Amino acid sequence: MSNERLQPIEIIGGGLAGLSLGVALRRAGVPVTVFEAHGYPRHRVCGEFLTGLDESTTTRLGLAPLLEDALRHHLVVWYQRDRPMRTQHLPAPALGLSRHALDARLAEAFVTAGGELRTDTRVPIEAAPAGRVFATGRLRHPSPWIGLKVHACNLRLAGDLEVHLGDQAYVGLSGVEDGRINVCGLFRRRPAPPDEPVRPGAGLLLHYLDSSGLGGLAGRLRAAEIDETSFCAVAAMSFQHERPRPDRLQLGDSFAMPPPFTGNGMAMALQSAALALEPLLAWTRGERSWPASVATVNRRLHRRFRTRLASAYALHPFLLEPRRQRWLALAGRARLLPLRPFYHLTH
Repeated sequence: MSNERLQPIEIIGGGLAGLSLGVALRRAGVPVTVFEAHGYPRHRVCGEFLTGLDESTTTRLGLAPLLEDALRHHLVVWYQRDRPMRTQHLPAPALGLSRHALDARLAEAFVTAGGELRTDTRVPIEAAPAGRVFATGRLRHPSPWIGLKVHACNLRLAGDLEVHLGDQAYVGLSGVEDGRINVCGLFRRRPAPPDEPVRPGAGLLLHYLDSSGLGGLAGRLRAAEIDETSFCAVAAMSFQHERPRPDRLQLGDSFAMPPPFTGNGMAMALQSAALALEPLLAWTRGERSWPASVATVNRRLHRRFRTRLASAYALHPFLLEPRRQRWLALAGRARLLPLRPFYHLTH
């Protein structure tokens, strides 16, 4: 079948899942339009390290050139408050690259491949016609959580990655390009003290670090060089998986948003795009109906991610609740914490 007869695809959302799928479809000759509510490049609240990205996904989506210069992280140091509790050697290296860089690279690759990218454009999400893919990001529900992120320079790490557990909070530090350290945390929302006005931007992150018992980390960050332009925040974060609608094809965080640092969300977004590629190509060629293609993708997503999501949701409270953190710390210092099995369950 000639490319002119291929049915077009619309992708709502230009994040990792939407752009990587768009690139792969365009390279197969499919007419693709990606609608993104914002522009590129921009910073996002994200851990900014990729773990568990399998070679088949990288090959199927053609990602290798975009990830070639990513940092390779091997060593994770875990802290409870400001006390080290365990050092973990990752079974496979994590890739350190900012979303600011990766999203921009994917957007450029999509346009270079002939895709139509419409930025600063919102599309009503109520309608779900055939050929429309939803990669719109996280589910939005009332939530007590807030995510905060900033880049810092001249910030020395004890390992390639650090994870700090605080009171109803955890924070990850990871190296990205240009000598920067990504500092990204999830916190239970707290009101600012009335007699202590909180400086906007990175000052909000420092406030949350101090109020979560992570004063040592806050001090290190104050002594570093903070890039205020990289600061971003996100609220209404819902970590849940809703049963997919049979008439919608939802990828990445639209399918399910795993808890940070346990669910490996960046790799999951890319893997969901790879799982959707073949059924979508079959539909564009007229070889399969749209409902059948959506059902096939949903089955693939469920099979691939059900164990990962269940494990991530079970582990998540141990990173946030002080009593469970203490148990985790004791097990870690006694070297009884099965980090390698946890890694494989969530990747």
